[in-house]
Amino acid sequence: MKTDERIIVPLDVADEESALALVEKLPSVTFWKVGLELFTSTGPKILDILKSRQKRIFLDLKFHDIPNTVAGACRAAAGYGVDLLTIHATAGRDALEAATVAAKEGAIQAGVEPPKLIAITLLTSISSRQLAFDLKVPLELPEYALQMALLAGDAGLDGAVCSPQEVEQLRQSCGKDFLLVSPGVRPSWAETNDQKRSLTPAQALKAGADYLVIGRPITAAADPALAWKRISEELHGVNSPC
Repeated sequence: MKTDERIIVPLDVADEESALALVEKLPSVTFWKVGLELFTSTGPKILDILKSRQKRIFLDLKFHDIPNTVAGACRAAAGYGVDLLTIHATAGRDALEAATVAAKEGAIQAGVEPPKLIAITLLTSISSRQLAFDLKVPLELPEYALQMALLAGDAGLDGAVCSPQEVEQLRQSCGKDFLLVSPGVRPSWAETNDQKRSLTPAQALKAGADYLVIGRPITAAADPALAWKRISEELHGVNSPC
């Protein structure tokens, strides 16, 4: 994979028109993330449009419910032929195992490749203090993220979403074949916004991330194409240790 193919750009916009405008501005982007806001607005139509343009898709809906409901949602979503699909690890082992089976069933029924099922360990907007005081989790944040990733791998998932600051530890513990997707990545010249646990793109790749989710530094830039080019050039020749 070329380095720039490892960058996923979020379509964090409210409607189809805004999404297509962003895709048009960034023709070199090959991998797009569709999240809750856009999918709720457009439904699967936006996925069909992206696939017609030969784009890869990270469908980031972060399923979190009882096992039967999660399984049904993953079965349906897998039929869209997306590349990555997310579920919260805190849904529990039964839901994670049901999701892996259902995603494969849905893909077979639709005649498409099954998506890589990726667990959310902990949202990158949550700090260590919030984990301890608001969520009442007694583990230190890196240990908590690791335990969620290990649970996901044990349940048969393909990888995990984690902040870049947890990547190195998860890579060492979960192995080279476990996909690690890192949001909250910010170039040194960009604002961190609401990301509490961030690294630069080069640092995240060197730590062992497979994919980087980079949003506002690109999409909110005065010139998104220039920002994309700048990040791509900064990452040229940077490889992960795995």
